[in-house]
Amino acid sequence: MCRAGSERRGRAHFGPRRGTGSSCCRDCPVTAALSLGTYRVRDVCEAARIALRAGAPWIDTAPNYADGMAQQSLGPVLREHPGATQTATKTGFFTRSQAQTAMALGVLTDEDAAVGHSLDPRFVCHQVEEARKQLGRVDLVFVHNPERAARNGHRAALHGRLREAFAVLEGLVQLRRIGGYGVATWSGLREGAFSVPELVTLAREASGSEGHHLIGIQMPISLIMDAPITQALNGGGPLVEAQDAGMLTFASAPLHGGELLDSMTPELIDLIRPGLSPGAAGLLAAASCPALDLVLTSASSLGHWDDAAKALAAPLTREQLRRVTDELATG
Repeated sequence: MCRAGSERRGRAHFGPRRGTGSSCCRDCPVTAALSLGTYRVRDVCEAARIALRAGAPWIDTAPNYADGMAQQSLGPVLREHPGATQTATKTGFFTRSQAQTAMALGVLTDEDAAVGHSLDPRFVCHQVEEARKQLGRVDLVFVHNPERAARNGHRAALHGRLREAFAVLEGLVQLRRIGGYGVATWSGLREGAFSVPELVTLAREASGSEGHHLIGIQMPISLIMDAPITQALNGGGPLVEAQDAGMLTFASAPLHGGELLDSMTPELIDLIRPGLSPGAAGLLAAASCPALDLVLTSASSLGHWDDAAKALAAPLTREQLRRVTDELATG
């Protein structure tokens, strides 16, 4: 593995990556750095401690995960290990009790409360400040599934809401309340609600200059949702576009919420790497995707984390990964 590729995927600091520079980073096989995602984690505190001891560069959460308890539970653990990792949270979704509080403060409209999602600038600012209180430090704020704000399918209105949210987040960066912001999407990129170049344009408009702070993209990448893998293998798609724009790229749901495990036949595992567990094999395939920096796992036990880490220590080559995706396409 080339040194440049290793440092790019696993670096402990972050910032916009302006251009890719060396072709070595594109061509050498590397795996995305293993990081903790707290969606559906059974024991957030224990999972966070395991991730921190393992040197995970990022922990990802959201105010609505575990009915609001995931983000709240992380705070004390992060304070036990100041500066040991970087923390990403989100804005957009909320729990029922969070909605009641926000409505009482006048920062959440009745309409947004009814649909369970809001990009109202007042609400974005409120959620970020709540996250800072709970986590102590927020390095990255993802706008969470902004495609939900496309009421009646109006792209122009959605882009307007995104621009407004980005403007709030740009202001919070300037105030040093957060390190940067991004977009965490489930279907927005896949279904064309927005593209990476459009997001970059909106960020530039929000900041009023080229020096925006849109620094991260998070999207589902797995052997079930494998279009980003095949696109990246062919030198295109949202991951490559985000990398070229200098952004960090995060893979969510690498096991597709556990559904992938039922599809991991012995033959498929052997094609990926003989001897791996189904979960480790699926995770390795996702983490070997070109132009991917970080892969989020919900491993909450030391055994599961070590299993994943050992698998990711030796990446798949592009040729190996292409054989896997080709097999799935024809199978």
